Amino acid sequence: MKEDVSEKLGFVPQKDIVYNKLLPYADILDEESNDLLGKIKGNLGRAVQLREIWPGVLFWTRKLSTYMRLYGRKFCKEDHVLFIQLLYELITIDKLEISMMQGLARLLINLLKKRELLSREDLELPWRPLYELQDRILYSKTEHLGLNWFPKYAPLLFYHPINNRIVLFFRYFPESATQEMLEEWRPLLCPFDVTMQRHLVNLFARLANDNIGYIDWDPYIPKIFTRILRSLNLPVGTSQMLVPRYLTNAYDVGHVVLWVSALLGGPSKQAQAQLSGLFNSITSFFHPSNHGRWLMKLMKLLQRLPASVVRRLHRERYRKPTWLTPVPDSHKMTEADITAFVESMMQPVLLAMFSKTGSLDAAQALQNLALMRPELVIPPVLEKTYPAMETLTEPHQLTATLSCMIGVARSLVSGGQRFPEGPTHMLPLLMRALPGVDPNDFSKCMITFQFIATFATLVPLVDCSSAVHERSDLTEVEREMCSASAEFEDFVLQFMDRCFALIDSSTLEQTREETETEKMTHLESLVELGLSSTFSTILTQCSIDIFKVALEKVFNFATTNIFETRVAGRMVADMCRAASKCHPAQSLKLFVPHCCNAINQIAVNEEVLSEEELDKELLWNLQLLSEVTRVDGDKILPYSTQLVQILQLTLHLKCKQGYTLACNLLHHILRSTALIYPTEYCSVPGGFQQPTQDYLPIKDWGRPGDLWNLNIQWHVPRVEETSFVFYVLDLILQPELLRLQRYAQGERDMTRDDVLQSLSIVQHCLLGAGSLLPLLQGEPIPELVTSMVNLGETNLFTGMADDVSRENYRDAICRVMRQLLHHILEHSEDDTKSLFSIIKIISDLLHFKGSHKQEFDSRWKSFNLVKKSMENRLHGRKQHIRALLIDRVMLQHELRKLTVEGCEYKSIHQELMRDLLRLSTSTYSQVRSRAQSVLFTALGTYNFCCRDLIPRVLEFLEPDRSDVTQQQFKGALYCLLGNHSGVCLANLHDWDCITLTWPAIVRSGLSSAMSLEKPSIVRLFDDLADKVHRQYETIGIHFAIPSECRAVAVQLQTSGVPLPQDPVPSDQEEAEGLRKQEEKNLDSVHASLYSVKTFFTHCSACCRPWKFEHNAIGFMSLLLRDDHPLPSPAVLFFVKSLNHDSLLVRKLAISAVAGIMKQLKRPHKKVPVSPNELCGLKEPAGMIAGDRPDNQWLQYNSSSLPRTQQDWEGCTFVEKTHWGYYSWPQKLMMYSPSEEQPKQGLTREEMTEREQIIYDHFSDPVFINQLIEFLSLEDRKGKDKFSPRRFCLFKGLFRNFNDAFLPVLKPHMERLVADTHESKQRCVAEITSGLIRGSKHWRYGKVESLWELLCPLLRTALNNITVETYADWGTCIATACESRDPRKLHWLFEMLMESPVNGEGGSFVDACRLYVLQGGLAQQEWRVPELLHRLLQYLEPKLTQVYKNVRERIGSVLTYIFMIDVNLPYTQPTASPRIKEFTERVLLRLKPLTEGDEEIQNHVVEENDVGEQDERTQAIKLLKTVLKWLMASAGRSFSTAVPEQLQLLPLLFKIAPVENDDSYDELKRDAKTCLSLMSQGLLYTEQIPLVLLALQEIAGSSSWHARYTVLTYLQIMVFYNLFTFLSNQGAVNDVRALVIRLLEDEQLEVREMAATTLSGFLQCNFLSIEGPMQSHFEALCKTRLPKKRKRELGSVVDTIPSGDLVRRHAGVLGLSACILSSPYDVPTWMPQLLMDLSAHLNDTQPIEMRGTPNTRKTLSNFRRTHHDNWQEHKQQFTDDQLLVLTDLLVSPCYYA
Repeated sequence: MKEDVSEKLGFVPQKDIVYNKLLPYADILDEESNDLLGKIKGNLGRAVQLREIWPGVLFWTRKLSTYMRLYGRKFCKEDHVLFIQLLYELITIDKLEISMMQGLARLLINLLKKRELLSREDLELPWRPLYELQDRILYSKTEHLGLNWFPKYAPLLFYHPINNRIVLFFRYFPESATQEMLEEWRPLLCPFDVTMQRHLVNLFARLANDNIGYIDWDPYIPKIFTRILRSLNLPVGTSQMLVPRYLTNAYDVGHVVLWVSALLGGPSKQAQAQLSGLFNSITSFFHPSNHGRWLMKLMKLLQRLPASVVRRLHRERYRKPTWLTPVPDSHKMTEADITAFVESMMQPVLLAMFSKTGSLDAAQALQNLALMRPELVIPPVLEKTYPAMETLTEPHQLTATLSCMIGVARSLVSGGQRFPEGPTHMLPLLMRALPGVDPNDFSKCMITFQFIATFATLVPLVDCSSAVHERSDLTEVEREMCSASAEFEDFVLQFMDRCFALIDSSTLEQTREETETEKMTHLESLVELGLSSTFSTILTQCSIDIFKVALEKVFNFATTNIFETRVAGRMVADMCRAASKCHPAQSLKLFVPHCCNAINQIAVNEEVLSEEELDKELLWNLQLLSEVTRVDGDKILPYSTQLVQILQLTLHLKCKQGYTLACNLLHHILRSTALIYPTEYCSVPGGFQQPTQDYLPIKDWGRPGDLWNLNIQWHVPRVEETSFVFYVLDLILQPELLRLQRYAQGERDMTRDDVLQSLSIVQHCLLGAGSLLPLLQGEPIPELVTSMVNLGETNLFTGMADDVSRENYRDAICRVMRQLLHHILEHSEDDTKSLFSIIKIISDLLHFKGSHKQEFDSRWKSFNLVKKSMENRLHGRKQHIRALLIDRVMLQHELRKLTVEGCEYKSIHQELMRDLLRLSTSTYSQVRSRAQSVLFTALGTYNFCCRDLIPRVLEFLEPDRSDVTQQQFKGALYCLLGNHSGVCLANLHDWDCITLTWPAIVRSGLSSAMSLEKPSIVRLFDDLADKVHRQYETIGIHFAIPSECRAVAVQLQTSGVPLPQDPVPSDQEEAEGLRKQEEKNLDSVHASLYSVKTFFTHCSACCRPWKFEHNAIGFMSLLLRDDHPLPSPAVLFFVKSLNHDSLLVRKLAISAVAGIMKQLKRPHKKVPVSPNELCGLKEPAGMIAGDRPDNQWLQYNSSSLPRTQQDWEGCTFVEKTHWGYYSWPQKLMMYSPSEEQPKQGLTREEMTEREQIIYDHFSDPVFINQLIEFLSLEDRKGKDKFSPRRFCLFKGLFRNFNDAFLPVLKPHMERLVADTHESKQRCVAEITSGLIRGSKHWRYGKVESLWELLCPLLRTALNNITVETYADWGTCIATACESRDPRKLHWLFEMLMESPVNGEGGSFVDACRLYVLQGGLAQQEWRVPELLHRLLQYLEPKLTQVYKNVRERIGSVLTYIFMIDVNLPYTQPTASPRIKEFTERVLLRLKPLTEGDEEIQNHVVEENDVGEQDERTQAIKLLKTVLKWLMASAGRSFSTAVPEQLQLLPLLFKIAPVENDDSYDELKRDAKTCLSLMSQGLLYTEQIPLVLLALQEIAGSSSWHARYTVLTYLQIMVFYNLFTFLSNQGAVNDVRALVIRLLEDEQLEVREMAATTLSGFLQCNFLSIEGPMQSHFEALCKTRLPKKRKRELGSVVDTIPSGDLVRRHAGVLGLSACILSSPYDVPTWMPQLLMDLSAHLNDTQPIEMRGTPNTRKTLSNFRRTHHDNWQEHKQQFTDDQLLVLTDLLVSPCYYA
């Protein structure tokens, strides 16, 4: 096959679209594609060499995109590589506009998608340009200052979280790339980064998936699955308090699924064991009665995992081998692996079928599971489906099971070796589904239609029961299928009866009141669609015998009744259409004569034609006729005379409903004869009309279509048909056009209704015959853009050559419509209905070639949905059913018809678009709105037409025009605004357009038509400004195409096949290209300056309304850029605007001036330094992170701080916190000495003009006075926060001008800091942080005097701090310390460390000082160990604080102090404080509490005893602070509790209360919270024995509260570390022993909690119910109790020897726990246990009366949870057991 293709084409295509080969005109496509590809290569190559990015390169890359959509990758490998290299070079051009990059990036990603086509030998891409591009966009240094405007989608250009695009590039990076990337990025890796873990999961998942079998994951598998389980955030245990875990809870399900599916298989089978464990432990969460936020994540996991495993199996077994890493045989999934996987998923999937989120996820999971193991998957689904079909009371069960059956339909019907009996279920299912066609239940009705249609598509409905007698080679199942197929006819007829009943109950008389609308409702139209498509599918798949019976039945139903034409009529007509489509000849023979006779008989009477209300029979027959003629055009021709006669009779009926139906008939007749389309969609080519001896239809059940033998029957219009079409046009359209033309010329009168009727006929003629009418022609509009390459349009052949000899009716209609339109607009503009019709006709004149874009899009969508619901992803290779493949070929044909991008803009289009513009600005809003939507579509179709239209739109906004009405003004604004998806004229990314539109919008404020009193106009201007701001992207000024790019372009032009016709540009042309490029760059600069200047002038003019001034300033701020400074007048304007009266203007000015500061920043020189030379050490061997000798010099050391000018100069400051922690960068770039840097402290004369403007204003005390006044005003009370914009402004000022403005600002700062008002404090905080960060490059002397000013100020500020301002001061200090060397800020740190908790100003001020200090230190992370030690030393004595707020803050500060103490491999122990040593010291001080046994009260008030009691009180206070620390660190810290913290557990267990009660004091509540948080911590394998030891010890404690709490702790701890525990059998045994021991505890509450815990462990499969455990409980149950009379009768208390009772109670609780652990099924052991338990119903008190899980309660719970599926569950019990159970569970009758 490939050789034939390559001979025709001259090359072997990479991967073309196979569907093209099945089109009726396939033979000419090779020539067409070669011609187009040659043009693309030639023109794209030329454009790049001539340096013409716009329009040349963008025009031809768009053509390449279209080419790929039409033909796939139909080019040779050499061209493929060159296209990718060229685009890669283009994308990475420096400063390329994002809007240009977007189109190029999409195309590049598309070219890279099929990774098997190109190996790394064929293509190699350098990684660094892409990284630099990402870095420039994602981490832009100027975007936040408004100097670069990137769109929202910019970060997703190459990295998309769903379809990870950047991976496409990874495959082609050179082998050395990994090492280079590591060297580049390793210094940036820092374990304190919160997002790192999420990205690591993604990395590991991809690593595992790409290298199955090459990495041994086994040692990590328990850890992986534990993390996955934790990331699902499931609520567990009795307290169910979830930690706000910042770190672990954000795994993406897609990454988890990929990782898990890659781990399966292999020799060890460990991953499958853990996966089964995972599903066993979470199965009960899938039960429909459980619902929560976590459910969506679980359902996603369920849906995606089977799909991922199917993808992996396809890759291992069915995919052609490629250059990608193969999976070694040893690690491929075996049959046993697949079975184990499917079995592990079945139970949760079956539960999820009825989930509250809907059954779709479960259906998709079942579809994929059934592909692998139909015999395991389908039977249980069938077991649920059959009963659901019988039930009347639970329709949701039916909808859920049917949607799941649809998913597995194909696997069921195909049968195959694994599940041969599958097909025998099909007929019973179909017959039982029929009652679902129910007019009273919409959702049931729709799912039933879908169900029946799905099965009918897969199965030929042919009665082959005769084959049982005629053939002897049938298997038992085949014989059964043949016999059953006799019922097909019965099924079809019953289905029709159901549909007729549905139709009868849908008639308008039944469903509407008198006054209600007659139109179809949305639900009715959906039912109509479902009914017609299902019936059509059934008839398509019927044998001719069944079809004849069905046809007769539907014909009788349609002709013996008369239906209204709105609802029921449409449904019946649809059914008739379905019949006539399947077998046109037989159907038309019945319908056409009948309908024609009926119409003729009624219409004989002349009066009928002029009646307003027509006879219902006439309407119904007309409707029926219009639908049954939508068939193969060939079969209509015999009836052409009758049909034309009916048309002539009915097209001019007076009644609108009548002539509309006649127009539909006209439209359908023309369409059927003029279009190309397939005529049958049967599942077997050639139909089923063969004798059963040779052909057995049951063999074709579920068979996929064979792509190479599809044998599509096409309808291609023959000469007779096209002649007929033109005959009808001559007969019907011609006279109408003449009438309208004469009316438009004023030669005849017509009523509005007549005009509308004529327009309707014209429109339907155009819709019917549009595909045969050549497109509008005219002269191309010259000079819209200049280009050195050809920008011509490409015309595709769509099966029919235009017949030039006939009259082109499209031109004729166009001519008449324009005349008519002008006539109506001048004489009767209020005839809106005619205008609507004309607008629709203009739209079709411009674009319609036989199909509409919206219809195509919705068909494409539904095709994809059907494909998804029935595809076989396991075998792949396009194994779709035949109807679907035919549909795809048809869509390919329509796609070719609709490809209109890059159409040439001609004079006729110009005229029509001007007409549309006139309509878009007319008087009536609905006319405007419809015209605008057509106009927007046209703007997106024709090249560069926006440039022609914009000046015309802007004419309406001119202020000096007095003839513009408000409607025209509004219409023009709407034209500029555009619609949500199309072009926005106000915001085209092009200087030529922006220099026109933006000033015009601002100028329009002076127009006489503009009125700000009209809310609609105000809203329009707001929307316009908002859209411009949202969509604006910085437009490029400097473009240059690098030489590498041009070299690839030369190759593209001179190699490969086909060779381009266009010559390589000569040197002269290249020089001309270069000149033009430079000219264009210069024009862009001028345009940008011109725009700024215009706005500046507008803003300075006083007479403009305020809204327009705001808009002008807004637009001007968008024009700030980082590569071109703003002109001086604009700088002056923005600086002055800082003191504008309007708040909005001031805000814009603050941002703008901050940006201007960045523009004026002088670059500082950097030089590479060697870290090893700086510290005088050799480079360390191997990689070690953390505190090492070679990074010690970076850390804060108070003995060697730079305190003199000389030290300061000699100190190498490293500002970035991450450098050096993990490793050093290859080239550490540092600022060179100060003498090599730009001069500081310039005099005014040395400054540039722009700098002088700023200098003059900020040195002016009056200006500063006013500015500070404004900045210290309140904006929104209670909502104001520290403003990063103002911070940037001050940072820029002090960075660029040193301390020049300090003298003026100092008095203001001192005044503000003394004032406690919120807004004043915030203002001084913003100035302070800007000052500290701006002083980065100041000389030592200036810095020192700065701190002499700031330290007293900050002290005052911290003393004056209030509730409203503490957050601002925290932000201020954190911002000031961010990315700054701590040694540079030593004044600040020393000042903050002075004495944060000194009690001055009360507890609040202490807490705030700590908060501010914490903000500064947290930014420094690992670089200030000395400060952290000092702080800890200072805080330790103060841990016994009385005030709660200080304690909480100390707890938070301690978290940050110890955050750096991480225990990671290859990491040095930290030099910062360590938790271990701190805990030891704390434990010593808590001794008084740990040793005594008495209860710990909150805090003792009496202060009499100073001795031991005082120590105890201190210990209690200390404990409170320690609890706050433990709580704060649970969510934030990097690793879990260390062994030392476990020593605090006994103490916490002692205090924590048992009940959930908010009235408890703080200490007890905190202890309970702490235990809950600690129990959720992640444990490492080596920590588990330590924890269990601690818990066992506490379980022996005398306090029953502690013993009780051990159990709740255990529940959560085990679940959150499930697989880590399961991998250690000893730990499992210890936990089991501990729970069983506590089951026999003397305290009743402890026993009951032990039972609950045991039940939970059994339910999540942590423990299993084994023989020994069962017999242990049974033995305990049998503990004999002494008889009642033997006990002392006289004693008040009933004294039972406690030991016996406890043991017996423990046994009963143990049995109850086992029973309650299986709430949704009945395992084999359960019946016996239930019988054992029932014996204890009447036991003595503690077992029966008291406590919660008593026997009676257990039994009622059993009944409650098993009630739903009791029919299924009771199969597990014997008759005797059922009798006993019924006695127990059914309450005795009260009256018995």
